[in-house]
Amino acid sequence: MSDTFKTIARFQYSTEAQIIKGRLEADGIKVFLFDNLTIDTDPLVSNAIGGVKLKVLSTDALKAQHILNSIEKFSLDDDGNPINCPNCNSKDVILFSTIKDFKSFIAFIFGFISGTLPFYSKNKYRCDKCNTKFDLK
Repeated sequence: MSDTFKTIARFQYSTEAQIIKGRLEADGIKVFLFDNLTIDTDPLVSNAIGGVKLKVLSTDALKAQHILNSIEKFSLDDDGNPINCPNCNSKDVILFSTIKDFKSFIAFIFGFISGTLPFYSKNKYRCDKCNTKFDLK
């Protein structure tokens, strides 16, 4: 039996990788994260080193890829239902953060200078199909 690992996914931050790692381990797949500690130490190097690599045993790669493909990558509401775009009714909707007003801009600058996370930002949804940006009411 081969103990070689194969990279099946890459993530910008280790928190995303940890969620998928937990899902795969729940199905009995051994998972190894590579470069997660480096990116946790300095998140700005994530793109330079290729992100956090999620590796599984080569023998489990196909099963892990199947599980990874079955995970919904788009936004859900509080009841677990897909969020639909109000313009084209697509379910391919993602959450993003925006800085649109003066208050969020000042909070961003303060967070950038002090080295803390921004404490005020506005979250919106964006449709991947028609690029419509909207809020949930």
